[in-house]
Amino acid sequence: MEIRKLSVQDAQAYYDLRIEALKNSPDAFSTRLEDAIQRPVEKTAENLALENAVTFGAFRGGVLCGNVTLLRNEAPKMQHRALVLAVYVTPEKRGNGLALRLMQELLHYALKWQGLERLDLMVASNNLPAITLYKRLGFEKYGTDIRAMKTPEKYIDEDLMVKFI
Repeated sequence: MEIRKLSVQDAQAYYDLRIEALKNSPDAFSTRLEDAIQRPVEKTAENLALENAVTFGAFRGGVLCGNVTLLRNEAPKMQHRALVLAVYVTPEKRGNGLALRLMQELLHYALKWQGLERLDLMVASNNLPAITLYKRLGFEKYGTDIRAMKTPEKYIDEDLMVKFI
């Protein structure tokens, strides 16, 4: 298993995994599958090149099977904060500590990022495996965003979590 920072050369693999994530776990993400499909892979490459963001990927046998992104706030009064987002591991690779390893890599990187003090994340309130992982890594719940997302069938609440580094 290799975990590394993704580059623009990984754009197609990341795009494909993102589409898989939206198909398999639509309630975990605010992006809709139909919107992601219409988005060109070149936009994914642009996002992977952003200076205020880093995405880590996990590869097994050369195939991308998990990812996590850290997006630093660029507003002058909020540059001490970053958002953890787009956490995903393909279903057949779950249960082996892969999400933990990805998050540990992200945390290691965050500790070195000059001036970064706070990591925020939002997680569906019913996603108990993810919440357990985040708590294990030192994230604390500080609130719940009631009806944070809405699908045609239901509302989805999100727990708001923070880790000070």
